[in-house]
Amino acid sequence: MAESALQKAYDAVVIGSGPNGLAAAIVLAQAGCSVVVLEAAETAGGGTRSAELTLPGFIHDVCSAVHPLAVASPFFRTLPLVEHGLRWIESPAPLAHLLDENHAVIVERSVEQTAESLGNDGDAYRQLMEPFAKNWGSLGESLLGPLRFPTHPFELGRFGVHAVRSASGLAQKLFQGEPARALWGGMAAHAMLPLDWQATAAFGLVLGITAHAVGWPIARGGSQKIADSLISLLRSLGGEVITGCEVKSLDQLPSSRAVLCDLTPRQLLRIAGDRLTPGFRRILEIYRYGPGVCKVDWALEAPIPWKASECRRAATVHLGGTLQEIIASERAVWKGQHAERPFVLLAQPSLFDCTRAPNGKHTAWAYCHVPNGSSIDMTAPIENQIERFAPGFRDLIVGRHTLTAVELERHNANLIGGDIGGGANDWVQLFLRPSFRLYRTSSPGLYFCSASTPPGGGVHGMCGYFAAQAALRDRF
Repeated sequence: MAESALQKAYDAVVIGSGPNGLAAAIVLAQAGCSVVVLEAAETAGGGTRSAELTLPGFIHDVCSAVHPLAVASPFFRTLPLVEHGLRWIESPAPLAHLLDENHAVIVERSVEQTAESLGNDGDAYRQLMEPFAKNWGSLGESLLGPLRFPTHPFELGRFGVHAVRSASGLAQKLFQGEPARALWGGMAAHAMLPLDWQATAAFGLVLGITAHAVGWPIARGGSQKIADSLISLLRSLGGEVITGCEVKSLDQLPSSRAVLCDLTPRQLLRIAGDRLTPGFRRILEIYRYGPGVCKVDWALEAPIPWKASECRRAATVHLGGTLQEIIASERAVWKGQHAERPFVLLAQPSLFDCTRAPNGKHTAWAYCHVPNGSSIDMTAPIENQIERFAPGFRDLIVGRHTLTAVELERHNANLIGGDIGGGANDWVQLFLRPSFRLYRTSSPGLYFCSASTPPGGGVHGMCGYFAAQAALRDRF
């Protein structure tokens, strides 16, 4: 079937079946284009795949697990994904951040409730978050896209005043107590940058705002269900998806008017370098990738025994301790070091989704940041952090699966050196990635649609959406 399909002519070919590739294909199919998606792996989905990584009956998310940007996505919100099997589950609280062995600070859906838990910092938190959370709809449209003239310039300008600061600087300016500072640092650490770098505050803002505006949900049955629903919708529109089809050269592609690549710059160079101008090749060659991650999945006999019991209300838990601990952990990674006490991002989906494990059993998922390309197994430091806040955790483990940064890239070629964000999120690459051309390349009809384009990493499909819009304007 795959071979016969490759002999056909299409309006567009999409390489890669991650959320962005599938989003691009859907936009093109909605416009009446014939489109095929080619995926190297045997299972479609890219960063939204799930599998029985440990033991039969235990469903683990191979990469992404919690999806605030998916429900916040202006494009995904227009799609009838519920009709194609996708169900979102929200935990009672979006996030718990562990401060020490016995205490956690909780982000509630309500800004007011969260502020009340922060004591003297409550007013500062409320004044920071409430206006943005109320106006997320219009603000999100500006943030989840390329740099362009905003439709709501006042709101974006107010956001920018805070966003351009360093995360550590903003925390120390606005908050006096450790709970608010640590909570803020944990959200900003998703940037995978040193927290004293400019613009790292933007990441804390976006994640904090979405926690209140849309929540941090998980997909019932695993993240694979997101990909499955997108594929089902695409097929209903006449699109095709072919798995087990690795593209090693553009020469092997069927005839088409446009090729959209859900690939990073390094991969595009491998398959299409001879079609690009020397200047554009040079730009792709110097594109910077960010730190990697080491990820661990567990099959458990029982829920994680947090000493701070309120952590059981949240699907996502940050294990970072104080702001200074998080700063030290993230700075070490950028120095090429492996933190002894890493900042750990953990998900516990089976507390809220009974389909993830056999009756009475549980799953957990966690990762920490490591230098790009690291082959170091961080299972022990990650488990030490969990055991620090949940004594007896190791006694509950009945199955374990670890992917180092190097192994993550082997599993998903888009994760260069274990970088889950499609490239470093520094000041320049945050807006102009991979180049000033954004979704276009120097070869007419060849486009980027991956997280290496704005607005970057996350399961939101907006990179694919904007790339497809560019292709429609240029080629159809």
